[in-house]
Amino acid sequence: MLPLVSVIVPVYNGEAYLEKCIESLENQTYENLEIIIVNDGSTDGTGAVCVRLKKRFDNIHVISTEDAGVSAARNAGIRAAKGTYITFVDADDRLRPRAVEVLYGCISETGSDVAGCRFYSFGNDAQWQSFLGKRYRIEEPRTYAPAEYLKEQVLNGNSRCWSKLYRRAAVGNLGFQEGLTIGEDMLFLVRLLPYIRSVSEISYPGYGYYQNPKGAMNRRFTPRYMDQITCWELARKEILEMDPRLYDQVTMILIMGILLTVGKLAALSPAERKKNEKYVRICYDKLKEESRAAGACRNLPEGYQVKRKFFLNAPGLYLFLYHFRDK
Repeated sequence: MLPLVSVIVPVYNGEAYLEKCIESLENQTYENLEIIIVNDGSTDGTGAVCVRLKKRFDNIHVISTEDAGVSAARNAGIRAAKGTYITFVDADDRLRPRAVEVLYGCISETGSDVAGCRFYSFGNDAQWQSFLGKRYRIEEPRTYAPAEYLKEQVLNGNSRCWSKLYRRAAVGNLGFQEGLTIGEDMLFLVRLLPYIRSVSEISYPGYGYYQNPKGAMNRRFTPRYMDQITCWELARKEILEMDPRLYDQVTMILIMGILLTVGKLAALSPAERKKNEKYVRICYDKLKEESRAAGACRNLPEGYQVKRKFFLNAPGLYLFLYHFRDK
């Protein structure tokens, strides 16, 4: 019998998406799954959807938490997981039918502790159905040592915790840092790398990422957007313990994260921006501090170099012009 795979699905106010997500999991060709839905204090009809799904499928477990955030929800799922392997799927996303089978095959073939696949972004059901109609060859995976994976994958954008399958034993007691909601998956991966033998990646696009207009990265600025800065600051300390030579590369990403957050602040109305003035100041001070790393600034993409200099020299004008540029 195939080993049990625990699929952890954190959800907050996801009544419009959860059912189709779960149906994509129940349609997996890999049959030995337990699905752990963590309802994180939803205030819409998500609870009723969970009850309905639990009656419909006998491999579903539902955990209820009190709006503690996605990191705490995933941790609750990890603690409850009984599988030899675990994977994470967000409640508005979906999996192609062979996704778990392909990831498990990748781990079995390579002996890696983690296997990852590519993802496809979709915006509606028609796009998803069109994607399901396409066929993809299962290519040979590429296997990375942890240090290599950090440099070539995590620091080049593949910092997501979803679209991956993990050996439960490799994860051990490691969890997501609670209280953080943007960048927390990158931090989890960075902290996991010292405890694993290798990571394999396969080109198969097994994960469907929904471009949710209400998703965290598409919402207006809230103080939670500062989390991505915090996560990269925390990650940098641990990355430098693994390889001090990566200082400029990590600091460059941190600078880009600061400027992305400034962009979110600039999109606010003048009155809203006034209320969030302390976050503008925090971003300014952090950007000024990180700009001391000449190598990091030199490696910035040209557009970010211009933004960095402009914001540091004329923050008020930068926010004013950036606000109207986005209109």
